[in-house]
Amino acid sequence: MNTLLNIMLVVAAFFFMEFMAWFTHKFVMHGFLWVLHKDHHIRDGRKVEWNDVFALIFALPSILLIYFGVINPDSILLSLGIGIALYGFCYFMFHDVYVHQRVKILSKFSNRYLRATIRAHKAHHHPNAHYNYGFLVAPLKYYKEEFRKKKPD
Repeated sequence: MNTLLNIMLVVAAFFFMEFMAWFTHKFVMHGFLWVLHKDHHIRDGRKVEWNDVFALIFALPSILLIYFGVINPDSILLSLGIGIALYGFCYFMFHDVYVHQRVKILSKFSNRYLRATIRAHKAHHHPNAHYNYGFLVAPLKYYKEEFRKKKPD
């Protein structure tokens, strides 16, 4: 039973982080910490951006939860920390590696989910775009549009 609870906590933390990323992106990155995020909207091929500070900010809770979950054996803290870390890994692989190609791998991999999510993210990067703040989940309209398209032969 404990294992099932831990798995559920990992999954819950992972999905909660998408909400936290959306909320932080909309109200913090595009709000009072725009000074750190704005260089991300200037796609000029740089490998390091001020926006990368947010990766450290998001990693801190995960690191602390994993650390305290190991030091004081606590499977709940450890599970939450692992869920947040898994989200961070998926975010990095999707957003930085796949979408923005900051690391040149995975460029030829594609499916309907990826194409729809990328379209939503790229729409967010248009000047004066104030929508599509999610990272791994886009608004439903992008998925509907992608799945209406005829499958390539």
